[in-house]
Amino acid sequence: MSPKSLTLGGGSLLLAWQLKNKHVLIVGGGDVASGRIESVLVADARVTIICPSTGLHPLTKQFIDGPHQITYHDRLFGGAEDLVGVDMVLTAIDDVAQSRIICSLCREHKIPVNVADIPESCDFYFGSQIRDGPLQIMISTNGQSPKLANIIRKKIENSLPEHAGEAIEKVGELRSKLRERAPGVGGEVGKRRMRWMIDVCTSWEMDELALLDDQMMKKLLDDGWEKNTV
Repeated sequence: MSPKSLTLGGGSLLLAWQLKNKHVLIVGGGDVASGRIESVLVADARVTIICPSTGLHPLTKQFIDGPHQITYHDRLFGGAEDLVGVDMVLTAIDDVAQSRIICSLCREHKIPVNVADIPESCDFYFGSQIRDGPLQIMISTNGQSPKLANIIRKKIENSLPEHAGEAIEKVGELRSKLRERAPGVGGEVGKRRMRWMIDVCTSWEMDELALLDDQMMKKLLDDGWEKNTV
């Protein structure tokens, strides 16, 4: 990309944040909160929800009653003591003043926080997401237009090839088997593994990759990797 076509500034750093077994506090239990809960459960987080039972959305109730790592407190946010041991805070309540107080406490304790509908109080944003197995795509408008992000998401989703998620899973399995057969980090072996996997991904159709099974992978490694072909 040339310097002229590269836009610097005004954006966000897009990351795949690993939340497995991290403690996420969600203040609120309504419609927006239910979406936040789903997002962090997908990432295998440990979740604490603080919200009076009268404010729980039906989907939030399902999450609380389900087999998830969720601790539920039927009350309002209690202050700094609720932040002890917390790695991330998400608020989704109608009380703007209380939301700002929670944000201030989080920043005082250096805990990343997202405050629904108050962009300036967010350390990060929730974009519109596409999920197909291991495939995750996020469209962010940096808090400026969630609706347009949703429209763009639908256009991208409709353009994705069928079985993309399955193909990625199978390629991941093949990659693991290749690492077992040709172990090592970096060096010539690492470079050769990378080149071979690139050749596999560019030579095979998505539907073909999605159909890979253990027998086909073994044959591909025996007749492909060992003979330096795909």
